[in-house]
Amino acid sequence: MSLAIGLTGGVASGKSYVQGLFAELGVPIIEADDVGRAVVQPGEPALAEIAARFGADMLLADGHLNRPRMRERVFQDAAALRELEAITHPHIRARLRAWRDAQTAPYCLLSAAILLESGMSTLVSRVLVVDAPEQDQLSRLIRRDGIAEPLARAMLARQWTRAERLARADDLIDNPEPAGDLRPAVLALHRRYLGLAG
Repeated sequence: MSLAIGLTGGVASGKSYVQGLFAELGVPIIEADDVGRAVVQPGEPALAEIAARFGADMLLADGHLNRPRMRERVFQDAAALRELEAITHPHIRARLRAWRDAQTAPYCLLSAAILLESGMSTLVSRVLVVDAPEQDQLSRLIRRDGIAEPLARAMLARQWTRAERLARADDLIDNPEPAGDLRPAVLALHRRYLGLAG
């Protein structure tokens, strides 16, 4: 089994960019968001559980999850979000664990925006946090998604604080504005992880 590294970071911190740099080095990577979409496809147990709990109107006519309706429901109701996560997270965790256990490379990355918040950090040996000052995250998010500042602030508020993430980090990549070349930092960590996996 490979050494498992958890890659995370606040919204608009640069996690996806860092993930791409590790991918260029040939590191096996699984994205929790992709797994999250896979476990709610038609025929999957999690989708049946969602329909049973939230109602058949959460499904489209073709049997797929009505994502906009589900998003609207859980965005306005923290208890509903917890119920949805109680259904989906065990399925996501099981798939991530199976993928991790099947890896043969020296190390692999489990990439998840809510790695720490969801408790999925128990699946990894180390946590790598991509960090940016909150003001930089805010301006990037507004620019990237073309959204108003109040919505951007609400999105930031739904994640752990920067201090909470940093307190749980084993490794750190700083990515403040103006964004610089993160390749040297990624290469240094790549060498470190190969050594730890050694």
